[in-house]
Amino acid sequence: MTSVRLSEDAKGVYIIAATPFGEDGSLDLESTDKLVDFYLESGVSGMTILGMMGEAPKLAPEESEQFVSQVLGRVSGRIPVIVGVSSPGTDNLRRLSEFSMGVGAAGVMIAPIAGLNTEEKIYRYYEQVFAALGNDVPVCYQDYPQTTGVHISVDCLHRMISDFPQLVMLKHEDCPGLGKLSRIVAAARAGETRRVSILVGNGGIYLPQELARGADGAMTGFAYPEMLIGVVQKFTSGDIEAAEDLFDAYLPLVRHEQQPGYGLAVRKEVLRRRGIIASAKTRAPGPSLSAEDQEELTRLIARQERRVEALS
Repeated sequence: MTSVRLSEDAKGVYIIAATPFGEDGSLDLESTDKLVDFYLESGVSGMTILGMMGEAPKLAPEESEQFVSQVLGRVSGRIPVIVGVSSPGTDNLRRLSEFSMGVGAAGVMIAPIAGLNTEEKIYRYYEQVFAALGNDVPVCYQDYPQTTGVHISVDCLHRMISDFPQLVMLKHEDCPGLGKLSRIVAAARAGETRRVSILVGNGGIYLPQELARGADGAMTGFAYPEMLIGVVQKFTSGDIEAAEDLFDAYLPLVRHEQQPGYGLAVRKEVLRRRGIIASAKTRAPGPSLSAEDQEELTRLIARQERRVEALS
């Protein structure tokens, strides 16, 4: 199977996909197909699977390959798919990368491992990883220090972008990170460094400001991808106020879903309520919603629906 390779020109919304499980905790491949269909019908530019919110570390290696095959087969080359392959072991990372590219992935996403507490360690780690993968595998660097504990400076990023041509995308999730984003964009526009695609995460909670700073779009998994797509499209077309108004209508749920250690349960429950996955099950250790949580979510969704309707 072939696919378009990820490049520096990627833009739009690359949705971070949840990993559906049955109530017994097994992979739910029927819901996986429905989830892929939903994202395609929503009009996403691409997908990213086995990310941190995709519960990737909770999957056995054979399950990861099964899930990758299921998604890539369902997508069938219609949009690019990035596979999260982060792993403490470089051999494991390389094997999943090779498998994923072999079944049609557009590229892979790699977050730094724990313990990279100097810029030189970060650089040398990726030097080893890129050597293991080779030049033909496009890579997205996931900059998410709130989870990884690894902080990378703009200067170190520029060094890596200059030295490693397979680094074609930055998933920007540092927080606070608007100044960092501005510096990266400004350097590329001034020709001081190679341009790479910049997609932003953090549940989309800072999306309008990040687009204003020069981001190319979003890579996150908010359960209403139509909002992410609408905001990016309106912003790109120059209708900034309409983009902000649309974002504001969804903001309470965006914020609610962004709670660390809890938001995945919200995201999966919303997808379940929308009829896209059969169960909101997360794998242990994972969050779940109480009856009070469910009532709270019902109210948030009802308010959101009223605000979105008022806009239309």
